[in-house]
Amino acid sequence: MRPSWVEVDLDAIRHNVRQIREAVGPARFCAVVKADGYGHGDVPVAGAALEAGADWLAVATVTEGLRLREAGIEAPILLLSEASGTDVACLIAERLTPTVYSEEFLAVLAAAAEAPLGVHVKLDTGMHRVGADEETAGRLVGQIQADPRLHLEGLWTHFPSAEDDAAFTGAQIKQLHRLVAQQRAAGAEPQLVHAANSAGALLYPEGRFDMVRVGLAMYGCYPSPAGREVVALQPAMRVVSQVVHTKRLPAGARPTYGRIRPLAEESTVATIPIGYADGITRRLAKIGGEVLIGGRRRQYAGIVTMDQIVVNMGNDPVEVGDEVVLLGRQGDEEIDADEWAERLDSVSWEVLCGFGPRLPRRYRG
Repeated sequence: MRPSWVEVDLDAIRHNVRQIREAVGPARFCAVVKADGYGHGDVPVAGAALEAGADWLAVATVTEGLRLREAGIEAPILLLSEASGTDVACLIAERLTPTVYSEEFLAVLAAAAEAPLGVHVKLDTGMHRVGADEETAGRLVGQIQADPRLHLEGLWTHFPSAEDDAAFTGAQIKQLHRLVAQQRAAGAEPQLVHAANSAGALLYPEGRFDMVRVGLAMYGCYPSPAGREVVALQPAMRVVSQVVHTKRLPAGARPTYGRIRPLAEESTVATIPIGYADGITRRLAKIGGEVLIGGRRRQYAGIVTMDQIVVNMGNDPVEVGDEVVLLGRQGDEEIDADEWAERLDSVSWEVLCGFGPRLPRRYRG
């Protein structure tokens, strides 16, 4: 087998869940495991999060929820967007909890429900991606209350900029409070009001409501530097490979496609069997990206190719089989997702989700 893989520390997941639960209590904890657990593996991460005290799971699609049910997971699973009408029968059969923000989808759910079906109404407070405006959300709540086939289990919204816009996030929190107060005055009582993502959970105690939905922080990354003052998180992912070939090259040699960079002096270069087909972004070689070998940072010697990269070792010793860390810690050095994101003008969410299926997941803990 090709010696390149993603290593996932499930003890780190458990640690992070416990740390965040302690910080946000008594709010319940919803572990967001969509996108294959942000690249970590949805089923193992869900199991670890539940063992550490998570109350709910959240996914983006019915297919993601079905994978968890097929793995034997019985915890409540929230769908974060409306499903397609053709998926409603599966949604109900697998006991997935639907989110609603349109009257059309609510009607489809009601027609298919054979017993009181718990639903969560999503309010759009400024993300403008999906969700109902305040008037429509109120109307949806009224329709749910009047229909014996349905049950108002939750009312929620989502923060688009909690990590860096306190004024806007505060206004969102007030809007959700207002809608909840209006509905309670009208006799509706949602069991769960929730709004906070990772940044909201860590930085806005007033936004925690009854439950927080935590994704990024559960995987050990901070949505904002301020979060470091609240909890001590442990990164759960390492991306690891091994040296498979070495070569001594003269000064001026230009390794790999494009021949973009000459070696400043006679050097040893090491070939590592991982490339952009695995999520090692091609641009990293152009903007100073590094890997860890022997506990030290080593620069790319040229462009990332589909299946391999070449690293400049200078005059340092290196052997076939030596460990290479592209993301994570080796010895006293660490390259984290935030570093990748800063170099690539991206975000750590995208970095974690970018490592492809050719990299098997290996689990610790």
